[in-house]
Amino acid sequence: MPRPRRPHHDEPVVQSVTSAPESLAEEQAHRIKRYLLTMAVRTVCFVGAAVTATKGASPWVWGTLSVAAILLPYVAVVMANAVRPRAPGGSRPVVPRGDGPPQIGPR
Repeated sequence: MPRPRRPHHDEPVVQSVTSAPESLAEEQAHRIKRYLLTMAVRTVCFVGAAVTATKGASPWVWGTLSVAAILLPYVAVVMANAVRPRAPGGSRPVVPRGDGPPQIGPR
C-alpha cells in the first residue's frame, strides 16, 4: 500500500474513502453469518452423532461428532464476539483551516 503524501500548508486535508473502516452494520452481518454457519455445522454433527450411535457405527465416529457438537457452540460464540482489529492510523481528524468567515460570534 503506498504511503499517503503529506499535505502542504495550503492544501485541505481530505479523508480517503479507502482508509474508512468497515461499517458497523457490515461487520455485524459478517459475524452473524459466521455464527449461523458454525451452528449449522454443529446441528449436522449433533444429528450425525445421534444417527451413527443408533445405527451401531464405530464409537470413534459418533464420539467425534458428539465432541464437535459440544464444542462448536463455544467456538461460534467466541468467533461471533471477535471484532476485527481496526487499521492503525487509518483515519485522521479533519481540522478546519479557518479561512472562511466566522460562523459564531458578535456581528
